[in-house]
Amino acid sequence: MDIETLRDICGSLPSVTEDVKWGNDLCFSIGEKMFCVMSLESPLKVSFKVKDEEFDELSNSTGIIPAPYVARYKWVLVEDATVFNKSKWEHYIRQSYELVKQKLPKKVLAQINQHP
Repeated sequence: MDIETLRDICGSLPSVTEDVKWGNDLCFSIGEKMFCVMSLESPLKVSFKVKDEEFDELSNSTGIIPAPYVARYKWVLVEDATVFNKSKWEHYIRQSYELVKQKLPKKVLAQINQHP
């Protein structure tokens, strides 16, 4: 998997913003809350939020670890972008987007829903 394909997946979701943080991380957000972070340096590494019940299994899989600094919020870091095919990437990115969106304040959600 390459960064452009993952960027397209993130960008296809409604009301997503994209920016660079910490100098070399491409961050995708909904309502100013991040749901996916990709390294701009090689090798491509990607972090995203997962369901509580998936966290242990995924973070113990080959090529995936608990995400530094945010593992307590059930984020994983995929150190090998080839561990998932495109449909799995689409699933996990969309799921992360939805998990983060669900936690947004009602006022922010209302604004997002007015201007998708």
